[in-house]
Formats: sequence, structure tokens, C-alpha cells
Amino acid sequence: MDKRRKVSNPLALAVLAFLLMEPMHPYELGRRLQETDKDRSFNYNRGSLYMVVRQLTKAGFIAEQETVRDTERPERTVYSITDEGRHELYDWLRELVATPREEYPHFGVALSLLSVLPPAEAAELLERRSQALVTEIGGIRERVRAATGGGLPWVFLVEEEYRLALLEAEHRFVTRLVPALEQPDYISSWHKIFDPQ
Repeated sequence: MDKRRKVSNPLALAVLAFLLMEPMHPYELGRRLQETDKDRSFNYNRGSLYMVVRQLTKAGFIAEQETVRDTERPERTVYSITDEGRHELYDWLRELVATPREEYPHFGVALSLLSVLPPAEAAELLERRSQALVTEIGGIRERVRAATGGGLPWVFLVEEEYRLALLEAEHRFVTRLVPALEQPDYISSWHKIFDPQ
């Protein structure tokens, strides 16, 4: 069973990890998340980042280290991780790495109700999905190739390798599913259930 967390938004885990490296202002945190493509792994926007920073501060996982005043920019508060935050980071990360958990991706929901769609339409929509997957897979491969070619160690791209493995598996699945939807037996049974005339 998952442990109940004081701050449960996964973006909080990224904030703690980046603050483990060095104290910084939320704007800098956001910039680094985007520069390293870590923002692709979280539901991220500037508003959600500031909300998570407030929650982490309230929970005692991070603390204001200093407020910087600059004549060209507004006042900026720099945050650092606390000992309690360091413990939370390692405990939470260990749990996520070691323990599989039930997740509910939107495509799984769609597949659970796929039989509602007419077979020809379902097959056509899955063909479109297949093409979108091919495009996405190609983009990830190119990003990984460029990053590793630029000297970035593989471990900093492991989430992209995972994403690639999932997308490739999904593409194989979709490719096998389309012909099954086009089988005359399935089409006939669909009409009996959803379009009896």
C-alpha cells in the first residue's frame, strides 16, 4: 500500500531532487526542469510549480534560504532542502522505484470501452494513433541521440528510454489490434450488439 505523503504531487519530487543539488529560486527550478526535459515527466506549468513550492515549505521539506533583491528583477526567494525534505525525497523515490503501482492511463480507459465504436471507425482511429506514435518515437530517439552524442550520461535520460519502451510496446499492440477489429466475425458480432436491425 502506498504511503500517504504530506505533498503527493510528483512535481514535488523533482523540486526536492533539484534542490538537493543546490538552493535556487522557483523560476530557476522551472528553467532547469525545462532545460533537462524533466518537465516532460510531470504535469508541469509555472503555477503548479509555485503551488508545490508553497506546499513543500508548509510541510517543512524546503525552507527559504534568502531573499535576493536585484534592481532589474523583482525580489526572488531562494529555497533549500531541509533534512526532513532530504529524507522525504529518498523515501519517496525508493518507494516509486521498488514498488509497482496501479496507474490509469487514458488510453487504457479508451481501450476498455473500444467496443462501443463501430469497428471501421475504431480501426481508423487506431491507425491514426499508430502514425502519431511513430512520430513521437522518432522524436524521442532523436533527442536521446543528440543528448548522448553531446556527452550527457545515459542515466540522465533513463526516463526517455522508459518512455520509448512504452511507446514502442504500445505501437506493437496497436498494430496487432487493428487487423483484429477488421475481422468479419468481430464486425458481425458488433452489429448484433450495438446495431441490431
